[in-house]
Amino acid sequence: MIDNSSSNSNSNSSNNNSNSKNSRGRVVIKLSGSIFDLYKVDTITPYAKMLREIWMGKSLQPIVIAGGGKEARLYIDAARVLGADESSLDEIGIEVSRLNARLLSYAIGVDIVYPSIPTNLEEVSMAASTGMVVVAGGLHPGQSTNATSALIAERVNAKLFINATDVEGIYTSDPRVHRDARLLKRVSVNELLSMLGRERFNAGTYELMDIVALKIIQRSRIPTRVVKADPQVIKDVIDGHDLGTEIVSEE
Repeated sequence: MIDNSSSNSNSNSSNNNSNSKNSRGRVVIKLSGSIFDLYKVDTITPYAKMLREIWMGKSLQPIVIAGGGKEARLYIDAARVLGADESSLDEIGIEVSRLNARLLSYAIGVDIVYPSIPTNLEEVSMAASTGMVVVAGGLHPGQSTNATSALIAERVNAKLFINATDVEGIYTSDPRVHRDARLLKRVSVNELLSMLGRERFNAGTYELMDIVALKIIQRSRIPTRVVKADPQVIKDVIDGHDLGTEIVSEE
């Protein structure tokens, strides 16, 4: 369970000033882009309900980062065929993730959600200072939403960073390809960096954390878990259940 009295060791004065404006502990939640399906928008509703319940009943402030998902990949693939450069493709992915963030904001409800989608870290800080639920998408070209989420967790002095993904946690290899893959209940940043350096680990799409995200988690010692993108699982982790994979800064 999150202890609202604790803080990350690397918090700075801007974090403290932002924290002083509301007493809620902050939890950063990266939501997999797979939950955003324009043909099945009702799949967003359970996540919105979960976020409302967290905000209403747990004295916590959710700060959510929406992934781009299938729609982002479709737009990026189309733009690549039409000759767009890589930086432009990054911008397209960011724009789609912000549209997903706006859909989630509508579902959460205007009464508790910050009305604008932040586009940089300073805007995230300003939004967080209100105490409302904050929903963002990508921020910077060339940066994954995992890295963006870690940066946001660092900036707002989050008590917990939850990376909600398509699988149950971090495995020894992609469980969708390798039947013998084992779920890691606890893994250090250094171990993950070593895993990311193996070609067989990078060959597929099973990259739940990138190097930039891991370095941020390590330098600010952000409590981090990788879990299945399921509303009940996310709530249970916030309540202190040992689900998914815990990433520790030192081992």
